[in-house]
Amino acid sequence: MRKTILFIGSISLFSVIAFIAACGSGSQPTAENPVQGKVIKSGSINNLTVSVSSDTGKVKNGEQELMLAFTDASGKAVDVGAASLNFYMPAMGSMGEMNNAAALTTTGTPGVYRGKVKIEMTGGWEMQITYEGPAGKGKTSIPVTAQ
Repeated sequence: MRKTILFIGSISLFSVIAFIAACGSGSQPTAENPVQGKVIKSGSINNLTVSVSSDTGKVKNGEQELMLAFTDASGKAVDVGAASLNFYMPAMGSMGEMNNAAALTTTGTPGVYRGKVKIEMTGGWEMQITYEGPAGKGKTSIPVTAQ
Protein backbone atom coordinates (compact mmCIF):
# COMPACT_ATOMS: atom_id res chain seq x y z
CA MET A 1 0.00 0.00 0.00
CA ARG A 2 2.78 2.41 0.85
CA LYS A 3 4.52 1.84 -2.54
CA THR A 4 1.30 2.60 -4.40
CA ILE A 5 0.82 5.88 -2.55
CA LEU A 6 4.43 6.91 -3.18
CA PHE A 7 4.09 5.96 -6.84
CA ILE A 8 0.92 8.03 -7.24
CA GLY A 9 2.55 10.90 -5.35
CA SER A 10 5.59 10.72 -7.65
CA ILE A 11 3.37 10.78 -10.73
CA SER A 12 1.47 13.80 -9.37
CA LEU A 13 4.70 15.65 -8.57
CA PHE A 14 6.09 14.82 -12.02
CA SER A 15 2.85 16.05 -13.66
CA VAL A 16 2.98 19.34 -11.76
CA ILE A 17 6.65 19.90 -12.70
CA ALA A 18 5.96 19.05 -16.37
CA PHE A 19 2.96 21.41 -16.41
CA ILE A 20 4.98 24.28 -14.92
CA ALA A 21 7.81 23.69 -17.39
CA ALA A 22 5.40 23.64 -20.33
CA CYS A 23 3.71 26.86 -19.23
CA GLY A 24 7.01 28.59 -18.66
CA SER A 25 8.72 27.35 -21.81
CA GLY A 26 7.36 30.20 -23.97
CA SER A 27 9.39 33.36 -23.88
CA GLN A 28 7.95 36.28 -21.98
CA PRO A 29 8.12 39.87 -23.19
CA THR A 30 10.87 42.04 -21.74
CA ALA A 31 11.71 45.72 -22.18
CA GLU A 32 14.54 44.73 -24.54
CA ASN A 33 12.51 42.03 -26.39
CA PRO A 34 8.89 43.22 -26.21
CA VAL A 35 7.49 41.81 -29.47
CA GLN A 36 6.49 38.16 -29.03
CA GLY A 37 5.52 35.65 -31.72
CA LYS A 38 5.31 36.62 -35.39
CA VAL A 39 4.42 40.20 -36.29
CA ILE A 40 1.09 40.54 -38.07
CA LYS A 41 1.50 44.26 -38.79
CA SER A 42 3.27 47.29 -37.35
CA GLY A 43 2.49 50.97 -37.56
CA SER A 44 3.53 54.34 -36.19
CA ILE A 45 1.84 56.41 -33.52
CA ASN A 46 3.58 59.71 -32.82
CA ASN A 47 7.22 58.72 -32.24
CA LEU A 48 6.41 55.10 -31.30
CA THR A 49 6.05 51.86 -33.23
CA VAL A 50 3.12 49.62 -32.36
CA SER A 51 3.28 45.94 -33.33
CA VAL A 52 0.48 43.39 -33.27
CA SER A 53 1.69 39.80 -33.23
CA SER A 54 0.48 36.22 -32.73
CA ASP A 55 1.85 32.69 -32.80
CA THR A 56 0.96 32.36 -36.49
CA GLY A 57 1.59 35.93 -37.67
CA LYS A 58 -1.98 36.09 -39.01
CA VAL A 59 -5.37 37.36 -37.96
CA LYS A 60 -7.93 34.62 -38.35
CA ASN A 61 -11.68 34.27 -38.28
CA GLY A 62 -12.74 33.25 -34.76
CA GLU A 63 -11.22 33.46 -31.30
CA GLN A 64 -7.51 34.12 -30.92
CA GLU A 65 -4.83 35.58 -28.70
CA LEU A 66 -2.73 38.51 -29.87
CA MET A 67 0.10 40.59 -28.44
CA LEU A 68 0.31 44.39 -28.68
CA ALA A 69 3.67 46.09 -28.08
CA PHE A 70 4.67 49.76 -28.12
CA THR A 71 8.36 50.43 -28.76
CA ASP A 72 10.71 53.39 -29.24
CA ALA A 73 13.22 53.89 -32.07
CA SER A 74 15.70 51.51 -30.40
CA GLY A 75 13.10 48.72 -30.13
CA LYS A 76 12.64 48.94 -26.35
CA ALA A 77 9.18 48.76 -24.78
CA VAL A 78 7.56 52.08 -23.84
CA ASP A 79 4.98 52.42 -21.06
CA VAL A 80 1.93 54.01 -22.74
CA GLY A 81 -0.52 53.45 -19.88
CA ALA A 82 -4.03 52.51 -21.04
CA ALA A 83 -4.25 50.94 -24.51
CA SER A 84 -7.02 49.58 -26.71
CA LEU A 85 -7.21 47.41 -29.83
CA ASN A 86 -10.40 47.27 -31.89
CA PHE A 87 -11.05 45.50 -35.20
CA TYR A 88 -13.37 47.58 -37.37
CA MET A 89 -15.10 46.62 -40.63
CA PRO A 90 -17.24 49.29 -42.34
CA ALA A 91 -20.82 48.67 -43.40
CA MET A 92 -21.22 46.92 -46.75
CA GLY A 93 -24.58 46.67 -48.49
CA SER A 94 -27.18 45.50 -46.00
CA MET A 95 -24.51 44.41 -43.47
CA GLY A 96 -23.88 46.96 -40.73
CA GLU A 97 -20.44 47.96 -39.51
CA MET A 98 -18.67 45.57 -37.17
CA ASN A 99 -16.47 46.28 -34.17
CA ASN A 100 -14.60 43.44 -32.45
CA ALA A 101 -12.74 44.83 -29.44
CA ALA A 102 -9.83 42.89 -27.99
CA ALA A 103 -9.84 42.36 -24.25
CA LEU A 104 -6.33 43.53 -23.32
CA THR A 105 -4.45 42.61 -20.17
CA THR A 106 -1.11 43.91 -19.05
CA THR A 107 1.99 41.75 -18.97
CA GLY A 108 4.98 42.07 -16.66
CA THR A 109 6.45 44.53 -19.17
CA PRO A 110 4.92 48.03 -19.33
CA GLY A 111 3.88 48.81 -22.92
CA VAL A 112 3.22 45.16 -23.81
CA TYR A 113 -0.32 43.76 -23.70
CA ARG A 114 -1.90 40.36 -24.25
CA GLY A 115 -5.28 40.41 -25.97
CA LYS A 116 -8.11 38.04 -26.73
CA VAL A 117 -10.50 38.80 -29.57
CA LYS A 118 -13.14 37.03 -31.63
CA ILE A 119 -13.12 38.13 -35.27
CA GLU A 120 -16.61 37.63 -36.73
CA MET A 121 -15.65 36.97 -40.35
CA THR A 122 -12.83 36.79 -42.88
CA GLY A 123 -11.99 39.82 -44.97
CA GLY A 124 -10.56 43.30 -44.63
CA TRP A 125 -10.49 44.92 -41.20
CA GLU A 126 -8.89 48.02 -39.67
CA MET A 127 -6.95 47.51 -36.44
CA GLN A 128 -7.75 50.67 -34.46
CA ILE A 129 -5.14 51.19 -31.75
CA THR A 130 -5.16 53.91 -29.10
CA TYR A 131 -3.19 54.72 -25.98
CA GLU A 132 -3.16 57.35 -23.24
CA GLY A 133 -0.73 57.65 -20.35
CA PRO A 134 2.90 58.45 -19.55
CA ALA A 135 3.89 58.56 -23.25
CA GLY A 136 1.07 60.97 -24.07
CA LYS A 137 -1.93 60.21 -26.23
CA GLY A 138 -2.15 58.61 -29.66
CA LYS A 139 -4.17 56.58 -32.13
CA THR A 140 -3.66 54.85 -35.46
CA SER A 141 -5.45 52.54 -37.84
CA ILE A 142 -3.70 49.65 -39.61
CA PRO A 143 -5.38 47.58 -42.35
CA VAL A 144 -5.30 43.79 -41.98
CA THR A 145 -6.99 40.82 -43.60
CA ALA A 146 -8.55 38.11 -41.44
CA GLN A 147 -8.21 34.63 -42.90
